[in-house]
Amino acid sequence: MLLKVSDLEVAFRHEGDWVNVVDKIGFELYQSETLGIVGESGSGKSMTALSLMQLLPPSATVRNGRILFMGEGKAPVDLLSLGKEKMPLFRGKNIAMVFQEPMTSLNPTMTCGEQVSEAIILHEKVSKQEAYLRSIELFREVQLPRPEEMYRSYPHQLSGGQRQRVMIAMAISCRPSVLIADEPTTALDVTVQHSILELLKELQQKYKMSILFISHDLNVIAEIADRVMVVYHGKMVESGSIDEVLHHPQHAYTQALMQCRPGFNSHPFRLKTISDFLQEEGPSSPVIVNREILPHKVHYDVPPLLKLKEVNTRFVTKNNFWGRPKSYVQAVDQVSFEVYKGETLGLVGESGCGKTTLGRTILQLIENVSGSISYKGVDICKLPKTELRKLRKNIQIIFQDPYSSLNPKLTIGAAIIEPMQVHHILSNDRERKAKVLELLQKVGLDAACFNRYPHEFSGGQRQRIGIARALSLQPELVICDESVSALDVSVQAQVLNLLNDLKDEFQLTYIFISHDLSVVNYMSDRIAVMNQGKIEEIAPSGDLFKHPSTAYTQRLISSIPQVNK
Repeated sequence: MLLKVSDLEVAFRHEGDWVNVVDKIGFELYQSETLGIVGESGSGKSMTALSLMQLLPPSATVRNGRILFMGEGKAPVDLLSLGKEKMPLFRGKNIAMVFQEPMTSLNPTMTCGEQVSEAIILHEKVSKQEAYLRSIELFREVQLPRPEEMYRSYPHQLSGGQRQRVMIAMAISCRPSVLIADEPTTALDVTVQHSILELLKELQQKYKMSILFISHDLNVIAEIADRVMVVYHGKMVESGSIDEVLHHPQHAYTQALMQCRPGFNSHPFRLKTISDFLQEEGPSSPVIVNREILPHKVHYDVPPLLKLKEVNTRFVTKNNFWGRPKSYVQAVDQVSFEVYKGETLGLVGESGCGKTTLGRTILQLIENVSGSISYKGVDICKLPKTELRKLRKNIQIIFQDPYSSLNPKLTIGAAIIEPMQVHHILSNDRERKAKVLELLQKVGLDAACFNRYPHEFSGGQRQRIGIARALSLQPELVICDESVSALDVSVQAQVLNLLNDLKDEFQLTYIFISHDLSVVNYMSDRIAVMNQGKIEEIAPSGDLFKHPSTAYTQRLISSIPQVNK
């Protein structure tokens, strides 16, 4: 046994009282083992991990418990008894952590290599040259391309998967006994996620590490963990081997987590949420059997609502001495397809394949260099700016990150009313406010939200605000750009149900962009697979997963983590 946690309690002060966010959690971690901790956002997973590292925010405190670390041939050390001077030396060398969002965890003012070298110099007491050579070797070990170039690169110059590999290199730089991986694959596409999981397995085997793997996705936990612990409202509700917990779940919450995520073999009328399941089902109730969904009423024998023909979009990567473009990246390459009224067209592919660029090109937020984009028979690429601006109210977008797309200085009500004023929706602000309050109710938010600011909401609530803002202009076509990618499974189910409800109520047409194939399969009538700017294939959702016609699509599908894989 390397680590033993007993009766751990972590609390925040709220309105003068201490409120436990981790409530008497206990577990053991053994040599070369992977223990998965699974639960929704706010369940206490990350707070448990941060307690082990003594990285809790100032407003939190450990009220009770013991965290015993048992190194090889050494007496057990209670990590909670280590002071501020000893813990930094212990942290990193014995227990290291890979954080959820590498972009915010890495220092934007230092190169990636310098940050890894800094950790090596601190713990290994070696020269800068030795730290440099060790960093290059670590970058090779985590399979980063061009290690020397990556050493000199800043975090913003790397992709999400590459930044995560830099974080892993930093974490293993001092060969720790325990590696804590906190949601290391959240918001990564399936192939990058698969490669990160495989990398962690290889490094674990090489260094005989124990891994504490935190996730809200049971499919990912099934792919990597030996044992799993399910956490709900700060308490451990179930634990055991992967087979025991995931194939024979005893607690209603565990069953609910498994039911919230869309599957490939059947489509329910509505996805179950955690609250639905816990209200309706008892602790020993069987898993709900899905019922087949009624097909969408899409008429393919009429002219399409949107038609793309040989669309090309590219970005300048280098200019010559005179400032003229010298080299380009082809982001969208000869793309052609149609979208019909009432349809949901899924657009799926890896990060960097051109999905988001294509969505923004359709809106003319990014201009294409050639090809045509026809909306109701009108080529919007040739419209004057004034006409294009008028048209934009008919084609709206729900952005991937609702927090960055909302103005932090505007209340939610003002943020939704603003585009209505621009496009002269309704006669006056009194009518607009009444409409906004109605929209907030439709997306599951109450009237009190009108005067609150974006930072006061959760991720799922902000996504609902983004949906309300898109609907405020009464559009016909909505582009959903990775609108559920960073949400946990239960909130994701709520937002997907909401999107389907609103589609029926407002007779909407969707282009649903995502790297998550199970979500795209659930939402879409047809799916277009995109790779390196090109459309690989387009097929009805059921046919695509049963009979993929290209090797790339087959690779995407085979990379999907599944409990029963």
